[in-house]
Amino acid sequence: MMEFRASFLTAAMVAIAVLSCPAFAAQKATSPPAPPADVLPPSPAPAPAPGHVDLADLLSVAGPFHTFLEYLKQTDVLDTFQSKANDTKEGITMFVPKDSAFAALRTTTFANLTSDQLKSLLLYHALPKYYSLAEFNKLSSLNPVATFAGSQYTLNLTDNMGSIRVKSMWSNPKISSSVYSTRPVAVYEVDKVLLPMQIFKSDPPLAPAPAPAPVDAKASDDAASPGSGKAASAKSKGAGSKSASPRVGVSVFSYLAAGVSGGLMMLLL
Repeated sequence: MMEFRASFLTAAMVAIAVLSCPAFAAQKATSPPAPPADVLPPSPAPAPAPGHVDLADLLSVAGPFHTFLEYLKQTDVLDTFQSKANDTKEGITMFVPKDSAFAALRTTTFANLTSDQLKSLLLYHALPKYYSLAEFNKLSSLNPVATFAGSQYTLNLTDNMGSIRVKSMWSNPKISSSVYSTRPVAVYEVDKVLLPMQIFKSDPPLAPAPAPAPVDAKASDDAASPGSGKAASAKSKGAGSKSASPRVGVSVFSYLAAGVSGGLMMLLL
């Protein structure tokens, strides 16, 4: 029993001496740390949604397209177009006439339309899909092309070396400029209103030509009066005859003087 206790005490003293040794402490301090636990990388942030084009703001600052924009608001077609513009899968293509295009037609052309006809007319100015200008050449091979107004309201598109026309029954306007063209919205300016035969049975009359500017009556009378021309001609003729008569008298006198002097010379001889 005494021997066992002595052995236990000896072993304990040796262990204490080893643990307190500086070399052992340095080796423990320099031992590599345990590898950290696996950490998953952060998930990527979702891509931001594309910004929507506000058609009302766009049409109010471009053009001017005030007449077309007012009709869109009046018939609530603007909401229909805006909803389609927000659809990034299909998009929309709009043909927008300038104010001068509406002014070229009589006011009764649109005043006599029913609310449904006016709405169809506005829907007729858009395609239910986005098309860039470069795609019109291919799109023209699919004529006639259905519009937002329905399959019966179609357009014929032509692309002649970059000159693009949008033909309806009673008008064949040209795309004069690209107002906005970034997927999913394309807005193109046209110089005439599209006029489908489903709404207009005949070619709508044009607005009367503006009256000519007034002309100064006095200046007009002076320029157009035949008497003034005759008086000027008579004056010029009178001045010519007066200047010519002294010349005639001088020439006759010189001839007479020469004849008399000749006769005297003959008598003296």
